[in-house]
Amino acid sequence: MKNLTIIEHPVIHHKLTMLRDKRTTAHSFRLIMEEISQFIAYEATRDLKVATAQIETPLEKTQTTIVGEELVVVSIQRAGNGMLGGMLRILPFATVGHIGIYRDRFIQGTVEYYLRLPSKIEGRKILLIDPLLATGDTACSAIERLKEYDVGDIRFVCILAAKEGVARIHERFPEVEIITVSLERELDAKGYLLPGLGDAGDRLYDTV
Repeated sequence: MKNLTIIEHPVIHHKLTMLRDKRTTAHSFRLIMEEISQFIAYEATRDLKVATAQIETPLEKTQTTIVGEELVVVSIQRAGNGMLGGMLRILPFATVGHIGIYRDRFIQGTVEYYLRLPSKIEGRKILLIDPLLATGDTACSAIERLKEYDVGDIRFVCILAAKEGVARIHERFPEVEIITVSLERELDAKGYLLPGLGDAGDRLYDTV
């Protein structure tokens, strides 16, 4: 499928199994999600632009490369924050934004309750992170909001994705690339991914 990358790696899928397991504690869940996010950050930034730099090793002067473009990681709260630490461990040069959006079942739509973005975000590449892509409503609302700020390319980065969510994003924003670890079998009647891993936010913070 165009603009969809599914990361295949035995270590990352081993860790995904641990995330799926209902016996995994909130503490372990947080640590494992951070670890997986580091793998994903590596894959999601393979094509970052580079610039040349002159440095001196202990033996000689040499020319090498550094990241040559500005990157912003935007977390969809609250579950996206579980990925943020791992992403920034690999991408310490990135700046960070937060957007709080949730789907309200009573109004059958999304509600934004928080937004903080870097002051100079225009034209910058965005990694929009959320562990789960289900129906795609929240993701699309976040993408639409970011586009109001004239950002550059947006990549939606998640751990699990539903076919419905992928289709919804690509219907509205065909240019947005989705990067995930697993394309799940289906959504249940309540919108949960199957086999899934439950509610990511609840499992991260041990809430009901």
